[in-house]
Amino acid sequence: MKQHDICGPDAPSVWAKALNPQQLKAATHGDGPLLIIAGAGTGKTRTLAYRVAWLVSQGVPAERILLLTFTRRAAQQMIDRAMSLSRQDTHRVWGGTFHAVGNRLLRMYGKAVKLSPDFSVADEGDSADLLGMIRNDFGFAGKDKRFPRKTTVRAIYSRMVNAREKLSTVLEKEYPWCAEAEKGLRQIFTEYTNRKADRQILDYDDLLIFWQALLGVPEARDHIGGMFDHVLVDEYQDTNIIQAEVLQGLRHQNKNITVVGDDAQSIYMFRGATVRNILAFPEQFPNTTIVTLEENYRSVQPVLDVANQVMASAQFKYTKNLWSNRKGGRKPLLVTCVDEAEQCRMVCEHVLARREAGVPLQDQAVLFRAGHHSDMLEIELARRNIPFHKYGGLRFIEAAHVKDLLALLRIVENPRDDMSWHRVLEMLDGVGPKTARRVIEHLNEHQLQLASLDDFTVPASAREGFAGLVEVLLTVSRAGRKLGVAGQVEQLRHYYEPLLARLYDNPLPRARDLEQLENIAERYRSRQSFITDLTLDPPQSTADLAGPPHKDDDFLILSTMHSAKGCEWESVYVIHAADGMIPSDMATGDDEQVEEERRLFYVAVTRARDRLAVFFPLRYYTRKHWMGDAHIYAQLSRFVTPEVARLMDGRVVRYGMEDPVEIDIEPETDARAQLDELWEE
Repeated sequence: MKQHDICGPDAPSVWAKALNPQQLKAATHGDGPLLIIAGAGTGKTRTLAYRVAWLVSQGVPAERILLLTFTRRAAQQMIDRAMSLSRQDTHRVWGGTFHAVGNRLLRMYGKAVKLSPDFSVADEGDSADLLGMIRNDFGFAGKDKRFPRKTTVRAIYSRMVNAREKLSTVLEKEYPWCAEAEKGLRQIFTEYTNRKADRQILDYDDLLIFWQALLGVPEARDHIGGMFDHVLVDEYQDTNIIQAEVLQGLRHQNKNITVVGDDAQSIYMFRGATVRNILAFPEQFPNTTIVTLEENYRSVQPVLDVANQVMASAQFKYTKNLWSNRKGGRKPLLVTCVDEAEQCRMVCEHVLARREAGVPLQDQAVLFRAGHHSDMLEIELARRNIPFHKYGGLRFIEAAHVKDLLALLRIVENPRDDMSWHRVLEMLDGVGPKTARRVIEHLNEHQLQLASLDDFTVPASAREGFAGLVEVLLTVSRAGRKLGVAGQVEQLRHYYEPLLARLYDNPLPRARDLEQLENIAERYRSRQSFITDLTLDPPQSTADLAGPPHKDDDFLILSTMHSAKGCEWESVYVIHAADGMIPSDMATGDDEQVEEERRLFYVAVTRARDRLAVFFPLRYYTRKHWMGDAHIYAQLSRFVTPEVARLMDGRVVRYGMEDPVEIDIEPETDARAQLDELWEE
C-alpha cells in the first residue's frame, strides 16, 4: 500500500481491502470504550496498528495517544506499522510497557507520592537478593528449620502484591509448604519495604503500585489523564488487578480506551494476571462496544475445529468460533503411545518425516507443560543427531557477569544501593559479608561520599582490590557527563574484566557480553535512563549461555506452552497429553486453575499452521529412573474430550510382538498338575 492511500480520497475502499469487516469496524471506532476480542491468529496486531493510524489521520495528535503493550518491541512494531500507513509522524505516540510508562510518569510527577525523581529500579534478581539479605539478617537462613529461599520469598511477595491477596491466602492457595514461615515472612516484607524506601529503590511491582497511588491524587490523576485523548492496550487478558485500576484512573474523565485481548489465551495467573479483567471490562467501562475477530489467518480449519471444541467446555469465556479460508489439511493426530520412551521415538519419526517432506526443523515445534517434560526427548534427539533449541534460560541482564558490571554502575548512580555494594564488594578477595556491611555503614556515616572510602581500612588481603575499586568508582563519578554513558561503562569494564577469569568459567564469551553492553550504552544520554531501560526491557540472551553453534543452521524448537505464546509453526507436536501433566497436578486445586490449564492447552493447539499431533503416553514409570519396573497407567487429558477426539485421527502405537510359532512337540509336563501339588495332602 502506498503511504498516501490511507489518507487520500480512496481511503475507505483501501481500508476495506486491507481489513476484514470486523477489523475495519474496530480500527475505525470513534469515541468511547472499545473491547476487541481477538481470537488466536486473527490479526490483532494489524488491527491495533491500523487503529493508531486511523486516530492520527482523524486529527488526534500522536503525542496524545498512549499505547500500552507487554514488550517495548511490540509497541515499536505497531508504531512503525502505523507510520507506514499514515502521513504523520506516529513516533511521538507514547508507547511502551506498563512498567516503562509508569517509570516515566513517576520520574515526572513522583513527588506527589513522596518519591524522589532519581529513584533506582531493581529487577527481579536484585529484589530477590535484597530479600535474601534480610532473610539472613533475621537469622532465617539457619539449619534448625527449613525456611523459604529468597526466590520463593520473592515469588510470594510478588503474587501477594499483584493479585492483591493477603499473605495467609497466598500461602494457603499457592505455597502451603511455607505456611509455618508466615510470621517470619511478615517481618521480612516489612523490613524489605523500609529498606527500599530508605534507599529510594523501586522494584517492578512498585512501579505499578506507585503509579496507581499517583492516580489516587486527584490533581495528578486529572493532569495525567488529560495528557491522553486515547489509551490503547494490547494483551489485555494478561493484566493484573493493579493494571486494570491504573487504566480506570487514567480514564476517570475521558472514556476513550481500546483494549485488545483473547480471554482464551489468559495463561499468566502465576504472575498475578487475571482473566476477570477482560471479562469484566464492559462493567468497568459502561457502554463498551465489543468487536469479535474470528477469521483466523494462521491455521487450517481442522486445527481450528479442535481448538474451538477445546474451549467449548470453558466456564468463563467470550463465545467465539474461529474459522479460516484455509479449508484443506489433514485432521490433527491423537497418538496413544505405550510409554514415554515410545512417545520420544514417535515424535522424532514425525519430525524427520516432515523434514524429508521439505519442512525445516525450525518450522516444527514440540510443546509441553513444564520444562522437565522434555528431558527424555532431548536424549533421544541427541541420539538421532537432531539439533534443537529449547526456549527458556537466563535473560541477558540475569547473567551474573552482566549483573556485576551493572552493580558497579548502579553504585555510581545511587550510592545508597547496598544490594549493589554487597555484590561488588564480595567480588574482591578477602571481603565477606561482615566487611561489606562495615563499608556500607561507613558510607552512611559520611553522607554517602565515595571519597571517604580512601580512609577505610580493609583486611590486608583485600587492600589492593579495594583501592582499585574505589579509584574506578571515583573516576567515573567525577567524570560523569564528560565521559558519557558508554565511556563510563568502558571504564568500569576495563576494571572488571581482569576479575572474570577468577570469578567465572568461560571468561571470553562473557567479556564479549560486556562489550555489547558498552555498545548498547552508546544510544543513551543519561546513566539513569540506561540502567532503567536495561532493567525494564533487557535483551533476551547472552553469548555464554547460547552454546556452540550448529554446523547445520537448522534446529528443532522445544518450548513450554507458556513460552510458545505468540509463536507459530508449520507442524506442532504436543507431548504428555495426560491428566497430571496437562492439566498439571499442581494446578487442579479449584475450577479457576483448571480453566487456566485449559486455556494453556488451547494456546498450544493454536500454534500449528498445518499439522498438529498430540501425544499421550499410557504408561509412566514411577521410580527415579524410567527403566524401573514400577509404573502407573495415565488418563488422557480431560481437555481431550470425546467431542475433541472425534475431530482427530486416532493412532495407537503398539508393542511389536511376534506371532506364536507352531511346533510339533508332544507335551511332557502338565503345568496345572504342578500347581495342584501345592495344596494336595
